[in-house]
Amino acid sequence: MQYSLITLFIVLVVLIILSGFFSGSEIGMMSINRYRLRHLVKKNNKQAIRVNKMLMRPDRLLSVILIGNTLANIIASTVATLIGQRLYGDAGVAIATLILSIVILVISEMAPKTLAAMYPQQVAFTVSLPLKFLQRIMAPLVQTISWVTNGILRLCGVNMNQAQREALSGEELRSVVHEAEGLLPAGHKSMLLGVLDLEMATVEDIMIPKADIVGIDLEQSWHDILDQLETAQHTRLPLYRDSIDQLVGIVHVRNILNLALDDCLDKENLLQAADAPYFIPEATPLNIQMLNFQKEKERSCFVVDEYGDLLGLVTMEDILEEVVGEFTTDIAALSKDVVYQDDGSVIVDASITLRHLKRLTGWQMPAIGPRTLSGLIIEHLGYIPPADCCLWMDSYQIEILKVSDNMIKTVRMQKLVKK
Repeated sequence: MQYSLITLFIVLVVLIILSGFFSGSEIGMMSINRYRLRHLVKKNNKQAIRVNKMLMRPDRLLSVILIGNTLANIIASTVATLIGQRLYGDAGVAIATLILSIVILVISEMAPKTLAAMYPQQVAFTVSLPLKFLQRIMAPLVQTISWVTNGILRLCGVNMNQAQREALSGEELRSVVHEAEGLLPAGHKSMLLGVLDLEMATVEDIMIPKADIVGIDLEQSWHDILDQLETAQHTRLPLYRDSIDQLVGIVHVRNILNLALDDCLDKENLLQAADAPYFIPEATPLNIQMLNFQKEKERSCFVVDEYGDLLGLVTMEDILEEVVGEFTTDIAALSKDVVYQDDGSVIVDASITLRHLKRLTGWQMPAIGPRTLSGLIIEHLGYIPPADCCLWMDSYQIEILKVSDNMIKTVRMQKLVKK
């Protein structure tokens, strides 16, 4: 029985379309964003649920696609050979093979695969229903091929029954956030990066140094203590004897106010109203400490080294500022650590932490080594420089303005390009 040329041409066109369908289906299904797909599954999107179930067994999905694509290409080649032979005899076979190869390459491979790569979700959702139908029709053949394929993979040490879990590292998550620029508001992007950076920093990186901790010395006169309470700029004040190393507690201003209202504010009651100090090691990561604050119902803690010596103070607000940026409006914030000058330079308090300096100026500071600008300069020089000393450090020109108590107090910095 011979078919007419028109019938053969129609069959050939249908086969080429089917080949393109299977080619595009493969790229669309396998390229779809799995995280977006899971989000749509949680929202009970029927198409997403269907695609997700099919992707849970990629061996069966690929079996259907490859069987269909292979059959379509083989039958199309046979039909094209018949058409060429009828039209031009033996020479027509070669002509048909050449033309069909170009058509399949362009129409059945490149075009649908490029389209599917550009719009994987739309393509996957569109083809999922026909593929699901074909999976049921071809179930015996698909299961046989999948069984043989899985057997070969097992010989190679691959177990298809193991659940495949996709996990992103911190650096990969950062890349995802950076690539989402334009899709995320700048503020949201900054906060997401801040959250991811918490695990890379420790409490030592953001702590208030011991020398800058403001507290109440219980050994001073009661009159001086009252004067200090009246001008306090913080809601929590450490209590100590003689030096901050002799901590005895930390008191909330609210408790002090309650004592004053009850007309029983004195040293003894002040000490009783104080909470015991909460100590943590210097190497505690910020993300862990945030959880510890929540667990211990605390909002501040004192950082100690391996010998138990006090290093500084960290509050919950300090950690939150690492995520959302500066948000406090306390009086102490009015004395800026960085003051911009008209000539492009900045006057910097050298006790500022490098992380805080980076956040304020955008300059790249070393992540390993000294925590403060003063420590970085001293380590770079190898000695404590005198005032009016100037130096180059990477691309930064630094002028030492003030030095006292074996510490650099104030510097002038400017980022320049070396010639």
